[in-house]
Amino acid sequence: MAYERSESSGADDSADDAADSTALALKILVAGGFGVGKTTLVGAVSEIRPLRTEEQLSRAGEFVDDTGGVDQKTTTTVAMDFGRITIRSGLSLYLFGTPGQDRFWFLWDELSQGALGAVVLADTRRLEDCFPAVDYFEHRKIPFVVAVNCFTGARAYGAAEVSRALDLDRGTPVVLCDARDRDSGKEVLIRLVEYAGRMHTARLLDTVG
Repeated sequence: MAYERSESSGADDSADDAADSTALALKILVAGGFGVGKTTLVGAVSEIRPLRTEEQLSRAGEFVDDTGGVDQKTTTTVAMDFGRITIRSGLSLYLFGTPGQDRFWFLWDELSQGALGAVVLADTRRLEDCFPAVDYFEHRKIPFVVAVNCFTGARAYGAAEVSRALDLDRGTPVVLCDARDRDSGKEVLIRLVEYAGRMHTARLLDTVG
């Protein structure tokens, strides 16, 4: 519900404060392999100017970063990306894009604290690159969806094929998306929130039962 502010009365200010106090902000991680489109997705959907910690790829990095299939990539995230999107009135998502390379995985434990769930971006040309992220969230029982970033020129695979290739737990959603497109990215996030909500509710009921 939107409130109109009035200079003649403090009642509307109180209403704004009440609305702010009931707003829900959820923490979402965006993970996946090197060059899969994490920074692009966060930037595409964020309603604020995204925070980025990108650095130029160095000559030294050539020996540790596999750039096969993403030869045009010139930068890499060294800490995290951050953005925010309002899904509906009273519900906002804080997006934290994780670094993709192995040497930065020590940051994941810190970033995952308090997260509702995660989006694991996948590139079918380098599908094995998202295995570590899938394993990470499965082992920690953090709900996640796999979003297949449909790169131009890449062979198209259906959601069921990707699910089998990744050996996902039954029920884990797989969606096709374009990380550059705001609407496509928003649909991925909505799918995650719905799925994570069902998972957390089921776990709560199991605990009560």
